[in-house]
Amino acid sequence: MSKYESWRTRLFWEKVGGLLIEEFVAVRKSKHNARRLIDAEIVLNETKQISNNTEYSISGKDVIVIQTKSGRLGMYLLGQAYFSKALIRQHNPKSIRVVAICGKSDLAMEELALQENIEVIVIPE
Repeated sequence: MSKYESWRTRLFWEKVGGLLIEEFVAVRKSKHNARRLIDAEIVLNETKQISNNTEYSISGKDVIVIQTKSGRLGMYLLGQAYFSKALIRQHNPKSIRVVAICGKSDLAMEELALQENIEVIVIPE
């Protein structure tokens, strides 16, 4: 995650708490697919700390999946958020909350996010 993104993710996490896992490995690399990383995942009801690991068993846990970009909310970020939820479902969490963090809003994209139950958080510079 870039220096323009990580501070936004951590600012959100500071308010929410839980275990923050940056660059969470949603899919391991194999001969059939590439490794797929989620910008961050928060495991709720865990001690508030930043994990040193990028892998963690989230089966049966309440999680927040986070994708972060520094620019305006767009299709790329929303696509990442949408498919991140699908990838995380394979880990059998109890619940999944999806958050797209960006530096600037876009009303048309926010409407689409709302339809897909993706929460948009705008954190400007």
